[in-house]
Amino acid sequence: MERTFAQLRETLYSAVVADACDQFGLRNQSIQHELPPQTTTEVLIGRCRTSAWEDLFDVDPSPYELELQLVDSCQSDDVVIAAAAGSMRSGIWGELLSTAASNRGCVGVIVDGAVRDVPKMRAMGFPVFAAGRSVYDSCHRQRVTAFDQPVVVGGVTICSGDIVVADEDGVVIVPQAQSAEILAAAWEKVHAENVTRDAIKQGMGAVDAYAKFGIL
Repeated sequence: MERTFAQLRETLYSAVVADACDQFGLRNQSIQHELPPQTTTEVLIGRCRTSAWEDLFDVDPSPYELELQLVDSCQSDDVVIAAAAGSMRSGIWGELLSTAASNRGCVGVIVDGAVRDVPKMRAMGFPVFAAGRSVYDSCHRQRVTAFDQPVVVGGVTICSGDIVVADEDGVVIVPQAQSAEILAAAWEKVHAENVTRDAIKQGMGAVDAYAKFGIL
């Protein structure tokens, strides 16, 4: 049975989804550097919308052009992925982009770079994961070069339409082509873990619990 994103957010988390990816031979789906949550401790799950960014060292003739097009094209349950190669040159995402994206149905953003307006985005309840923070505006410092094209963040290739699961443990990317079976496996593992946890709480040893349930 296919579940809604709202149902997935209530049940899944990054570690169990990474385990499910392992089951299907996808052992390198977690971004391999820290993009910690900046505004929330809740799990973020949605559909990737990719964007590639570059640093600028001259005047941008069309500031904000492609990033605004990306935001206006967002749909329900989208998560913007900003691949900025970890640049701290400016805060490429802030309150106004969050407001505009949220109005279109976007449920969060993951930035391999810096953000700003963190207290305001936290007050909005808009999930933001990022490498760091910068007070500087992106105008004439950074810009989007393309969106909805494959990007690489922390050793993981990400395409628009992939599923992202992010929380305090990390960020996991589930390829679109295998998302249904991987998310179903993760869902089943969560419930199997609950059974195992209950057995351990009732006194079963870890060795016996693993022998019986095969869950760790």
